[in-house]
Amino acid sequence: MSQQGGTSARHDDDWWGQLYDDRTEDTGPTAAPDSLDDRFASARNAVGRRPADTVDPGPVDREPADAVPVDPGPAEPDPVDPAPVPAKAPVPTQRTAPPPPSAPAPPVEGAAPPGSTPSPRSTPPPSVDYVGSGPPTYDPEPTALPLAEPDELGHLVADTVLDGARYGACTLRAVSLRGDSSRYRGEPRRDALLTARFGTGEQALLLVAMATGARSAPGAHLAAAEACRWIGRAVGRSHQRLVADIRAARRGDLKSGLHRLTDRSLGRLRESAAEQGLDPGQYTASLRCLLLPADPDCRTRVFFGVGDGGLFRLRDDAWQDIEPRVAPEGAAGAAVAGPGSPPERTPEGDRLTMDLGLPAPPSPFEPAPPDPEPPREPFRFRASVARPGDALVMCTAGLAGPLRDEPALCAYLARRWSGGTPPGLAAFLADAQVRVKGYADDRTAAAVWEA
Repeated sequence: MSQQGGTSARHDDDWWGQLYDDRTEDTGPTAAPDSLDDRFASARNAVGRRPADTVDPGPVDREPADAVPVDPGPAEPDPVDPAPVPAKAPVPTQRTAPPPPSAPAPPVEGAAPPGSTPSPRSTPPPSVDYVGSGPPTYDPEPTALPLAEPDELGHLVADTVLDGARYGACTLRAVSLRGDSSRYRGEPRRDALLTARFGTGEQALLLVAMATGARSAPGAHLAAAEACRWIGRAVGRSHQRLVADIRAARRGDLKSGLHRLTDRSLGRLRESAAEQGLDPGQYTASLRCLLLPADPDCRTRVFFGVGDGGLFRLRDDAWQDIEPRVAPEGAAGAAVAGPGSPPERTPEGDRLTMDLGLPAPPSPFEPAPPDPEPPREPFRFRASVARPGDALVMCTAGLAGPLRDEPALCAYLARRWSGGTPPGLAAFLADAQVRVKGYADDRTAAAVWEA
């Protein structure tokens, strides 16, 4: 039995070997004598040499058998026909019948009804690699990967992160990509991006958080990612109260509540630095956030955060810099209220506090003050009502700088993002990475188009 089985196995091996040889052997151009190329060559040989003044129409374009028919579009004038061929042997040509008109695609469940999104006024211009006076110094594509540790692979960050969504009356696009200088040096992306949805239905709340770690600080990318996680956790636990405040337009409550959540999140970051034995002044990050309610009847967009970056609005083809301004250090404030006066409040209902900055003399009856904490960035807050056709852009300093300093980039993105129709994810990525000479930092941006 074993001998017969061995003989059968050898036969099977030979059969598979012959089959493999038959399938892989190159049979040359004569393998398909009835192919279109052979018939075309035979017909031309039958015709013989053409007159000198006859124009050769060139090879006939052929489509593969599995090609998808393409709509030929509007008819164009026929080119000039070549000189006629003698009737005794006409040259065969291949013509493809125009495809039948395609039926309209079925509606997608959950998609917006027709007419809810304004139609674009014109086709956006093609994407470019850079704008400005000349090409940037670095290559446009990633060069070197960051150094990895075998036991800390979870600390690696991707070169580019891309996300998007559509809820209510807004369409979101978000991207975070490594800068040209970091790509060249093999450094990790210091920017972090978090997009999250808390709740369901019209009670849902969208959060976009982006952070940038301190420059030249060890673990800057880890601090940025941790800052996004902490603020995401804080917002997620309070999302129901935040949605109620946004719907009721309680601007004062929103500002004070989000200020507390931001301080608490950055405080957690300082605690993490102390646990790791790091300098809290180095293990820190700027933080910028955007809250978008999913309710289509609520068009309030809330921005808050600390640190450098930009907040812009594209309205009527023009850019508006709506970054909340903060008073510079040392600036003189308003007149101080006298003793017994009620606490002064802002128009939003926030209570004003006063710090004259005068050092108090030490007292033997009071304990020594603790070590001073690192200086904190001023809190920024803005709540605005969007209009149909607006595009709201929040970004880190890597994109805010060239947007403020390079008019060519502003004009290009205005042409690409105007018209009310948001770009797809790939198109948004191509737009966000248009480079400008002299700006090579990481870029993180989130754009919201209003229907």
